[in-house]
Amino acid sequence: MPSLTLSDGFAALNRGDLATAGEACKQALEKDQAQASAHFLVGLVALEGKQRQVAHQAFKSVLKLDKDHAAAWAHLAKLNVGEGRIAAAEAALKEVRRIQPSDPLVIELTGTVLNSLGEYEAAEIFFERAHQMVPKSPSALMNLGNVRVFLGKIDDAVHLFKRAIDLEPNSAQCHWGLANSVKAENNAHIETMQTLIRSGRQSARSKSFFHYAIGKESEDLGDWPSAFEAFTRGAAARRGTIEFNESDEIDMFEAIKATYTADWLSQCAPGSNDSSPIFVLGQPRTGTTLIERVITSHSAVLSAGELQQFGLAVRRASRHSDAKRFSEALFRAAASVDPAQIGQMYLRSTAKQRGKSPFFVDKLPVNYLNIPLILAALPNAKIVHLVRGPMDACFASFKQLFADAYLHSYQQEEMARHHARYRDLMTHFRGEFPGRIIDVRYEDTAQDLEPNARALIASLDLPWEDACLNFHESSAGVATASSVQVREPAHTRSIGRWRRYETELAPMVRELQRLGVPLD
Repeated sequence: MPSLTLSDGFAALNRGDLATAGEACKQALEKDQAQASAHFLVGLVALEGKQRQVAHQAFKSVLKLDKDHAAAWAHLAKLNVGEGRIAAAEAALKEVRRIQPSDPLVIELTGTVLNSLGEYEAAEIFFERAHQMVPKSPSALMNLGNVRVFLGKIDDAVHLFKRAIDLEPNSAQCHWGLANSVKAENNAHIETMQTLIRSGRQSARSKSFFHYAIGKESEDLGDWPSAFEAFTRGAAARRGTIEFNESDEIDMFEAIKATYTADWLSQCAPGSNDSSPIFVLGQPRTGTTLIERVITSHSAVLSAGELQQFGLAVRRASRHSDAKRFSEALFRAAASVDPAQIGQMYLRSTAKQRGKSPFFVDKLPVNYLNIPLILAALPNAKIVHLVRGPMDACFASFKQLFADAYLHSYQQEEMARHHARYRDLMTHFRGEFPGRIIDVRYEDTAQDLEPNARALIASLDLPWEDACLNFHESSAGVATASSVQVREPAHTRSIGRWRRYETELAPMVRELQRLGVPLD
């Protein structure tokens, strides 16, 4: 191997050559272990290689040598957020603010961490600062646009996405962000995106963004055949970039049913008595955001967002290190953990998001897998489960491009089989833990909001407040796929939408019927 400098290493990293970048780190550290920049490059290479622990240690090594290395602090903050160590992340952010970095990339990264923490107003300030420093940075424009969508500043976001696209016409995420921020009035943007796809210069992941954006705008225009074709192409492109092992999911669901029973719960040690958490959960795109906004419009309830902390507390308490977010092994191990440990870890790690309100909502849909552990760890918490017609629920997921979750949703039959497993699991939970889950039917709530909202608030043992009917007037941030729709009153436009595509959705329909799942 020829002699390499750190400059060679950073250049190699920028072009995706991790092997050469790693070799440059090795050579630099063999010469001098006290080179902060070498350890920093180790951290960056490890991040690209998805070696989070190596990255964590590398950035800590940087800070031992240079406590004013703002970029290392910012990366450490991001890693800590991802691991559920919120206090450690905030401590790292405090150091970044102390240093007052002038590097726009560090400032933008800090905004990204704040955004992950649900601190959208603070994130907006950092993204705006990065944008002012580098006005022609598509990345800064996109991040600022995204956070303004969360904050309900839709017109500003649309302007920012358009500027980013002018600077970087191939930015698939910017096109997707634009499509999801404003209703299409003509097919001009669709034709632009189709031209970009035909150029052949797009990765599979970029193609998925373009196709889903085309699908959304085609629906805006009432062009249902084109919309479904785009969703199908987007799903196929995304499915080709991920690994989803259905047999592993089957084993996990069966293990949960076998392990988490009424007998198991009765034998658990006492959990934490805190009654402040309200979990809103279920399948994605089933109305969880609508219900969360109804509840958090109450003066006694704070919206904490979609928190990963409960699942992370389960992983940490059970000392589970599998890279998979959920697995059979995780749930088998978690069954023997002291529930109070999970509950206390969760409450400590959510202290910042919870604020001082008597109650807070944790709206992470996939927490339905954790229902038994929530009941054990936080027996006084409330659990609100959204129920939606199976075909509407399945199609809503199929037509949505998710970040790194819900990997079952990109193929019709896989989506249907997953939904059947989910329904079976919820039936199991209701039978084993009767009266502990508050089921809310999306269709009923959307069609007649007031009586259903009143019943929901009463089930949470809260006094009624008329503000719960005016959730769409709230200025609080919404970091979900529903961030635009939730700014308007409850509506029924999504009910039965799947029937516009009944012919195209035949594989999904057949699979649900084969499994005995009703379509509506």
